Amino acid sequence: MARPRICALVTGLGATLALLAAPAWARSDDLQSSFDSAFGTQARTPQSFEAIYASSFSQRIAELADPSQGRIGVAAVDLATGEQIMVLGDQLFPMASTSKVAIAATFLEMVDKGRYSLTSEFPLLLPERSARFSSPKAPVRPGQYMPAIDLIEIMITRSSNPATDALLAAVGGPAAVNDWVRRQGIENFSINRDIATLVRDDGEFNPAYHIDKRDAATPRAMTQLLAGLYRGDFLSDESRRVLLGAMSRTVTGKRRIPAHIPLEARVSHKTGSLSNTSSDIGIIECPDGRAIAVAIYVTGQGSKLAREERIAAIARALYDGFAVRAQQNPVRNWTSAPYSINTGG
Repeated sequence: MARPRICALVTGLGATLALLAAPAWARSDDLQSSFDSAFGTQARTPQSFEAIYASSFSQRIAELADPSQGRIGVAAVDLATGEQIMVLGDQLFPMASTSKVAIAATFLEMVDKGRYSLTSEFPLLLPERSARFSSPKAPVRPGQYMPAIDLIEIMITRSSNPATDALLAAVGGPAAVNDWVRRQGIENFSINRDIATLVRDDGEFNPAYHIDKRDAATPRAMTQLLAGLYRGDFLSDESRRVLLGAMSRTVTGKRRIPAHIPLEARVSHKTGSLSNTSSDIGIIECPDGRAIAVAIYVTGQGSKLAREERIAAIARALYDGFAVRAQQNPVRNWTSAPYSINTGG
């Protein structure tokens, strides 16, 4: 059913993929222009290679985010300085389970306002068997009741879908999460289905060649979400510690952002996986006190392992690149950086 649209986009991408055989200096403008044309993103005024990739740091990230085997979106921000680097940072990518950070934050705001508490109990929502696309919403049944603090822990650390849908229902569904995100000033973010439905109907489109606006966000939007959470802009100190603390204990995605980050740094992250796409978003706290918000979305690349290897390589290049920038510009007040996850301020 989706094949005609995919074929049309593949045709539209023909020129884009052909450009990849050319050297980087010759294809940078045309590559971005072809992506804009194929995916319907905002047209950009042509710029020189030097203007787009102004340093060896940004060149390295662009090389690692080579789209020849599938789109790759990257956004990273040094939260001490505001310096950022992006590749396809304003294109939509499937959030998959990275959306769980926003769902948890929406619930925690309700805790801050006294509507719920961390001991409020909700049932796990367990998916029941149903055919793909057989209904707008996949059927679920209530399971074990658990305190909200435990639901948050397993939805973040182990990416539990039944726990996520329990809290998504508690806050009022996808529309309530979208409203929370908009109120924080973040655009280009949309949750449209619960996780049970998202997983049941996974694979309708190939994200390497098709942009599905449902359950999608831009890498830029996700770093804005991470930055606000880390700085304490969105939640109380206690709620902030709950969410970022859970992210620091994530056990999924060991081959993604944390894979090549030095042990002396601290990674708090949330992974996402769906058909032909893998992602990871998080905060890297550096030994010198800096913090980097990172969002990496990878499609295609041939296999899940290849996608994870690409995420790990990009994350390490971001870590090293921002470290070099810090050394090159030593007159910085690192103590003005946001407070750490451990202390909460």
